[in-house]
Amino acid sequence: MRKCLLATKEIIIVRSGVNTGDCAVVPKHLQGSYAAYDLIVRLNDNALPEFVTQFLDTSYGRAQLNVRKGRAAQPHLNAEELSTILIPLLPIPIQQKMVSEMEAARESRRCKLAEAEALLSGLDNFLLERLGLTVPEADNRLAYSILFSSVHRSKQIGADYFHPERINTIKAIHKAKNTERAEKLQDIADFLREITTDYDPEQYLGLAGVQSQTGELTSTTEEPGKGQAFNYKENDILYARLRPYLNKVWRAEKEGVCSTEFHVIRIKKNITDILPDYLAAVLRSSIIVSQTKHMMTGNTHPRLANEDVVDLLIPIPDENIQNEIVNELRQRRLRARQLRDEAAIEWEAAKVRFEEKLLGKVE
Repeated sequence: MRKCLLATKEIIIVRSGVNTGDCAVVPKHLQGSYAAYDLIVRLNDNALPEFVTQFLDTSYGRAQLNVRKGRAAQPHLNAEELSTILIPLLPIPIQQKMVSEMEAARESRRCKLAEAEALLSGLDNFLLERLGLTVPEADNRLAYSILFSSVHRSKQIGADYFHPERINTIKAIHKAKNTERAEKLQDIADFLREITTDYDPEQYLGLAGVQSQTGELTSTTEEPGKGQAFNYKENDILYARLRPYLNKVWRAEKEGVCSTEFHVIRIKKNITDILPDYLAAVLRSSIIVSQTKHMMTGNTHPRLANEDVVDLLIPIPDENIQNEIVNELRQRRLRARQLRDEAAIEWEAAKVRFEEKLLGKVE
């Protein structure tokens, strides 16, 4: 394993799989870690590792990587193939200047993306405040007692289902100052399982396509769907069954098909006082996580079973408060998307300038 040890300023490159060719400079905090199956590159003194990794991410670097990593089964790159890649080496001072410009662009991009995520994930505090609801503190006790009548009434035998944190969360929802009522999810929504195998794989939405905590879609390298999928319509709510604490919840903005690892939730036709965007926001909130974390089954791949998700308790305020929450969400979402667009445009412009400098088109 000694040859797999990482050292600061080395380059680590993905050897196999969908991310073949992705690379990064080893930071100080990973000094002495193991690279396992990845390739490790140590440069001589005429090249900066930050410059080389940035070059490999340009269209010229990627074009060379793509030719070399092509395989019939899956992409793969070996050391011999990697060593044949041509890199235009500029004087070290110019490399340093170009790296500094890219680092500045990367930091600006990082800040904009962090601000966008904070806008959306911060909605939880706004929602709880408008509901007049306080989430109970985490309860980590190892033992607690429950009434046999509670077990009999709920027809549940899992001890964690009666965990004090979940029970106290339910009590807090019932006591919330600004809610008119609290309902179980099964009483206000239908759970749809419209299975299809006839769909365009490119229109398929998998779990990786929904961002945690924010309710936004995200780009993904996940393979397009094959086999069975669920149909969904606009304003349906997709709620991830797998690892529900990740809060992958999306209010559908159009119809499509999705992974069968989603619960497809649609507000009942006779329920006219609940907005889809409000219900989606609540399902992403900490008051739901405080319930679902004690309702999951399975150790390796914890899921929220069909018979449990229906029991989630939903606080329902009047339509004015729902509209306030939804409007705040829309404003934050609009600003977040603007920030992400700005970040993408600035980053692409920085990469184009880097390539132009490689070709000597600009000073």
